[in-house]
Amino acid sequence: MLNPAIRQSLNDYLQRLAGPIELVARLDDSPASAEMRDTLTAIAHLRGAIAYRELDTASTDPTADAGAPAARAIPTRIPSFTVGRPGEPPRIAFAGLPMGHEFSSLVLALLQVSGYPPRIEPALRARIEALPSTDFETVISLSCQNCPDVVQALNALAVINPGITHTMIDGGRFPAEVESRAVMAVPTVFRGEEIFITGHQTLEQIVARIEAANGSTPVVAAAGQRDPYDMLIIGGGPAGSSAAIYAARKGIRTAMVAERFGGQVLDTLAIENYASVLHTEGPQFARALEAQVREQGVEMIGGRRVAALEPAPHPGALLGIELDDGGRLQARSVVIATGARWRDLGVPGEQQYRNRGVAYCPHCDGPLFKGKRVAVIGGGNSGVEAAIDLAGIVAHVTLLEFAAELKADAVLQRKLASLTNVSVITSAQTTEVVGDGQRVTGLRYTDRRDGSAHEVPLAGVFVQIGLVPNTGWLEGTVERNRFGEIIIDGHGRTSAPGVFAAGDATTVPFMRS
Repeated sequence: MLNPAIRQSLNDYLQRLAGPIELVARLDDSPASAEMRDTLTAIAHLRGAIAYRELDTASTDPTADAGAPAARAIPTRIPSFTVGRPGEPPRIAFAGLPMGHEFSSLVLALLQVSGYPPRIEPALRARIEALPSTDFETVISLSCQNCPDVVQALNALAVINPGITHTMIDGGRFPAEVESRAVMAVPTVFRGEEIFITGHQTLEQIVARIEAANGSTPVVAAAGQRDPYDMLIIGGGPAGSSAAIYAARKGIRTAMVAERFGGQVLDTLAIENYASVLHTEGPQFARALEAQVREQGVEMIGGRRVAALEPAPHPGALLGIELDDGGRLQARSVVIATGARWRDLGVPGEQQYRNRGVAYCPHCDGPLFKGKRVAVIGGGNSGVEAAIDLAGIVAHVTLLEFAAELKADAVLQRKLASLTNVSVITSAQTTEVVGDGQRVTGLRYTDRRDGSAHEVPLAGVFVQIGLVPNTGWLEGTVERNRFGEIIIDGHGRTSAPGVFAAGDATTVPFMRS
């Protein structure tokens, strides 16, 4: 049932409904179905424009008794429901109740299906309208903070393009399907029966992937036709956002280009060390950052990756930025704020079994390993926190640390030591991730004290060994240190005239754990 606070918040959002909608559920006598029935009934009671009904479990057409044509987004799983307009085939479905992080996906689906328009730039909307008919299904976990972005993006495609359908599947509610479809990471997007996308993707990235898969060329020519910017910021995390806000407030014509706005923050479950904010979650913080940047009039160029920096040929000349899709941008100054990514183990099997047992986000993918044995590689704060969290879900956690002792804070080590289903192995050098060709079955490590080799049977490996800066694309253009970090002075200047850098991609202190 909806608690009073959620009911009031939902009621406020539903004031924006632009037209009637219908919720159609397929349920049985299970407690999960009863919970879904109670929730959907409560939602329908909030607004007269929302109708609710249940399908006969033998029915295959959620619109049949309304006299409408058959739909492809049929709620065959139990419990599940569709969101559609009365008399029309529904194009959005939820298999499992979208609560937790996914509740916002439900709210947006209600509003957008009713006719409340998604906030999408006209050029991107035109590309979405031109996409071919496709049925998508996304397996998620309700504890995954990145999954809603993918669910909401695909729901928006279904709202805009009548040929697209999308079904969210709660992996925790349908574990047999997760097992049969070999889902080892979330979100996992299926196009038909084939895995299409795994991991976090923005709306722009998803559209580009669909276009590429269908042999069409994204509409990116306009990127090369823009007038030169006063300042071009590469990267969409907190450092790049701060630079954009300050520049725009000074009246500088500014643009940001990023593959995804939010950066590492999108992969952060909880933020409790930001001044004046007691607690927030990464995606929420990232959305607030993006909204503030847009409010300042900064041009946002999303879903693009920078391939190369072209230094100015002489003082006062324009700097060039080459995008990986062939586009080209120019600016009088550039701020590089490309951040960092999870460091790879660099051992055989890691890339082969990435997203098939090798994972980097315990909050997102941990629920998929419920009742199984997993390993965490890394004894710093991130690794120990991951082991503690996973211990509450999985059957057993083996934590391996390369050094002779753990590096995590004492309070975390004490918590770890109190858990009965965690084993800690120090002086352990991971040498190989082992699998059967389809998924992880174990890992091998060497005891650095005596050189002995060992193998641990398990189903998942969570890598938590720190970060590496996203600066490989800068080879030969700006000076970097042995860690790959961009060397900057006290003013953020790099070795290249007109090029500045900020954040985790630089030598700014207190980043490396």
